[in-house]
Amino acid sequence: MSESTLAVPSLQTTSRLNDGPLSALWRAGIVGAVVWFALGALVQFWPNEMVGFSDWAYTQEFAVFAYAVAAVLLLLGILGRRADPVTSTLRPAGPWIIALAILFAIWQVLTAKLLILPTPFFAPPQTLIEVLVEDWRRLGESLGHSLVLLAVGYLVGAAAGFLTGVSIGWSRSLGYWVHPVLRFLGPVPSTALLPLSFFFFPSSWSAAVFLIALATWFPVTVLTWSGVAGVNRNYYDVARTMGASQWFLVRHVAVPAALPQVFVGLFMGLGASFSVLVVAEMMGVKAGLGWYLTWAQGWAAYSNMYAALFLMAAVFSGLITLLFTVRDRVLSWQKGTLKW
Repeated sequence: MSESTLAVPSLQTTSRLNDGPLSALWRAGIVGAVVWFALGALVQFWPNEMVGFSDWAYTQEFAVFAYAVAAVLLLLGILGRRADPVTSTLRPAGPWIIALAILFAIWQVLTAKLLILPTPFFAPPQTLIEVLVEDWRRLGESLGHSLVLLAVGYLVGAAAGFLTGVSIGWSRSLGYWVHPVLRFLGPVPSTALLPLSFFFFPSSWSAAVFLIALATWFPVTVLTWSGVAGVNRNYYDVARTMGASQWFLVRHVAVPAALPQVFVGLFMGLGASFSVLVVAEMMGVKAGLGWYLTWAQGWAAYSNMYAALFLMAAVFSGLITLLFTVRDRVLSWQKGTLKW
């Protein structure tokens, strides 16, 4: 029997093994189920250290939550490919799902179980559930105020920065007058203008809008200006030979070619607006997540502060993800762009 005839059945055997029931399992999901179940058992059966005369609230609920996550992961792990597209979506995050349970377990041991991290500055994970259940109304109102303030300031700053960048990138005469102002005022941190803005504007809310808009305006202006100024002149020459007007060149040549740089400026402006938003709400605005952080710290409610920080991180990350989604749709012609 020749060597070639022996190779065929071996390939078929390998194919059957790869298509077997074990290959259909999501192994990371099964391991994650075990780890999350161990977390629930640790929370439920290892007694908490008493703080004063009371135990940590919502400990049992946190254990039930861990058991529920374990059950879902076990089901998805057993179903494997048969549970697509859920498992295909979660598969890249499998190691992080396991690591998250381990981090929760370490956090739980260092706080509720052994009190290595001192109270009230550090609290166990179940206190986040307590905050969400008992103080969801104030936290939700603060989130709503922050989103409105951020949206107004960011949109105003982005629009002003885009128009300024296109103008000075296209017109040298306009750039002659605007460029010195941009160099002088742009690098100044917006938070340094807090005292002046609260003096000149009629309300702390309008002052915060101005500061957020200013923090967004500078990077969007610079990157848009760079994008428009860097457009290949051959594009303009080709369009002019076809009878294009100046307005057509700006709208259909300069701006589309500069869009990659514009989105870089929008990302930088969004990151800067987050910082200014929190500082402005801490210093003068009477609502919002920044105000909530200051209020929680003043009352030594550190669990509320941690809940606000987690919510802030989730919302801000979601906004960046949304901007990435918009960029991917607008710049669908680009290949190999950064994924968030």
